[in-house]
Amino acid sequence: MILEKIIKKTENNLKKEKPIEQLLEKKREIKEVKKFLKATPENRYRIIAEVKKASPSKGVIRENFNPIEIAKEYNEVADAMSVLTEPFFFQGDLQYLKDISKFAKIPLLRKDFIIDIYQIAEAYNSGADFILLIAKALNKEKLQELYQFAKGIGLEVLFEIHDKEDLEKALFVGAEIIGFNHRDLKTFKMDMQLSQKLMPYLPKDSIKVAESGIDNFDIVQQLSQNGVDAFLVGEHFMRQESIKKAVLELKGMK
Repeated sequence: MILEKIIKKTENNLKKEKPIEQLLEKKREIKEVKKFLKATPENRYRIIAEVKKASPSKGVIRENFNPIEIAKEYNEVADAMSVLTEPFFFQGDLQYLKDISKFAKIPLLRKDFIIDIYQIAEAYNSGADFILLIAKALNKEKLQELYQFAKGIGLEVLFEIHDKEDLEKALFVGAEIIGFNHRDLKTFKMDMQLSQKLMPYLPKDSIKVAESGIDNFDIVQQLSQNGVDAFLVGEHFMRQESIKKAVLELKGMK
């Protein structure tokens, strides 16, 4: 299973070069993530645009990959930005997050396989406003520990689920921003009907985020009608010549 491989690789390569206290000592302003992700009548289609070079299932997605230039385009038209920092399977880098945070006007997500509070402290130190926690990756007690640590230092959490078992973990930790990934991380199979299956069980006041397989405005409209607030999109944008135009098209602003 690829998920287990990624988690094991992350565990084996987790370097704690600085004390957590040192990573957290510099006070910084954290953007109000929920305001940027909650759908409103004026902005019904919130886009979390992803800076992503590669994936385990597709390999290198964008050969001509310049994370700073990509982020500058996103910064003008997206509602938030997801920055891949996982180096081995997604060819990401924590430095991308640090560099992008110097000019980003929208919230930044550290997109990685978070298994230790040290990674959350790194995210804070590197300019992230929220982090990703994947329900499938850990047991509910560990997820709760990580969730509470992130919230305790001012970061929001996008809690990713794929099925009802994951949803139980989300409810256990008190997740307020819940992302459902159409792609099963164990098999990589897609289920674009997932929102219809899970939406009735999500807390009404939670912010709902759809992930994976979103590549046209029809899908965005349909998911929005089902109650989705925001859409996390990476691969689709990375394959476009004009990233800015692609974001606007997904928001229905051709």
